[in-house]
Amino acid sequence: MRIQVVNPNTTESMTATMGACARAVASVGTTVEAVTSPMGPVSIESHYDEALAVPGLLRVVAAGERDGVDGYVVGCFGDPGVDAARELAHGPVLGIAEAAMRTAVLLGRTFSVVTTLSRTAGRAWELAARFGLAPQCRQVRACEIPVLELERPGSNAEYRITEECRRAVDEDGADVVVLGCAGMADLCARIGAAVGVPVVDGVAAATKMVESLVALGLTTSTRLEFAPPPTKPYTGLLSSFSRETGATI
Repeated sequence: MRIQVVNPNTTESMTATMGACARAVASVGTTVEAVTSPMGPVSIESHYDEALAVPGLLRVVAAGERDGVDGYVVGCFGDPGVDAARELAHGPVLGIAEAAMRTAVLLGRTFSVVTTLSRTAGRAWELAARFGLAPQCRQVRACEIPVLELERPGSNAEYRITEECRRAVDEDGADVVVLGCAGMADLCARIGAAVGVPVVDGVAAATKMVESLVALGLTTSTRLEFAPPPTKPYTGLLSSFSRETGATI
């Protein structure tokens, strides 16, 4: 089985972190490939960033389909481009926000999300509602740490994230804490030990879910919405994404 963890931003060190966390939970016989988007923002912290991250993500998925990849994890907590990627992929595609939130409600009645910047909180709430999990989400908390700060040596990011997770337990009454950024993936075990409740990293959770779906022989339905996109030309900067006969992204 081959699973690709796709980093839709272009920061290689973050891709390496995601890949290590995914491989740590993958079963024997599962190959996890961590892939960095070939184009887009260095971090994803706005709707603008999300929109411009999607073409690179789709290029990676299209290449994976030609190369026989079995399933994909989209490594950004905004779950950018997941629906579009499902139209391209034969195997399952899962975003880390959906995986983390669905895992959280299997472990407790309520959860809080601890993320990076407050400007991204609205997207987290929107996704919780889309997944039908807003009633179980107690709070979305922001540490006001830019994503790339998580990668900076000597940063106090881990301490600040841990303290916000502690507040989620003490003040929100959350049974489970969800880490709201793929760049936090390697902090999960240490923060869980510090705050005393389950702490869910979406990268690991999504990897196991995709692995399970592939093992069960289940794929995304192509009956209506997630059927392959219609064949048509694209123009301008997106001309290479045209779905015409013989064209490749």
